[in-house]
Amino acid sequence: MSAVRVAIAGAGGRMGLALLEAASTTEGVALGAAVDLKSSTWGGMAIGTDLAGALAGSDVVIDFTRPDGTLEHVRACVAAGRAIVIGTTGFAPAQLDEIRRAAEKIAIVMAPNMSVGVNVALSLVEMAARSLGPEYDVEVFEMHHRKKVDAPSGTALKLGEVAAVARGATLERDGVFGRHGATGERKGATIGFSVARGGDVVGDHTVFFAGPGERIEITHRSSSRANYAQGAMRAARFVAAQKPGLYDMRDVLGLR
Repeated sequence: MSAVRVAIAGAGGRMGLALLEAASTTEGVALGAAVDLKSSTWGGMAIGTDLAGALAGSDVVIDFTRPDGTLEHVRACVAAGRAIVIGTTGFAPAQLDEIRRAAEKIAIVMAPNMSVGVNVALSLVEMAARSLGPEYDVEVFEMHHRKKVDAPSGTALKLGEVAAVARGATLERDGVFGRHGATGERKGATIGFSVARGGDVVGDHTVFFAGPGERIEITHRSSSRANYAQGAMRAARFVAAQKPGLYDMRDVLGLR
């Protein structure tokens, strides 16, 4: 099987540079093109601004940018009949609806975290929430670097969502995203979120299950963006062979 040719969107950013490195060193993947808002170079390769031109020589776009930019790239992929891997977070509901509609025409992998370890943690959280039941309170903590612009992180929301579904709850109804002042006693069905920002933390996530006489903690800590990039390469190889549809990393990793 020939290598999957990938185009990296947002190639000049921190995550973009990690994706470039991964694409150039991962077996079964070839770096077809790189685009960003401004032209530059990487390792002798030109980083251009023309996504349409980049798509002509690529099978899959990998996008870890911002919601508005990602939607532009999704529209371009639909027009060109190319698949896309989306690691961007912070989408509004209407933007997610547009991505779902696009998935009727092209194959899309979208996940708030491409790390293999995080997606294994999601499965562990699902199992714990289902097994422990409502007597155990669920709290999600996350910390990221000072430049992250959305909160809670997409990964934290996904961890909470998985726990909620396993308990027959929803984040819309049962999520608690801020506590201050006289909040009263904790309601048993709720899932709380705590957020910290500072320094250069790549990403820490912990889900606490606090029950009678014991506490279980499922933690994932990222020390490098390389693990996200390697997961994105696995997603690119997967999505290149799929029919139109919306997939996530648990599909990629066979965890369903």
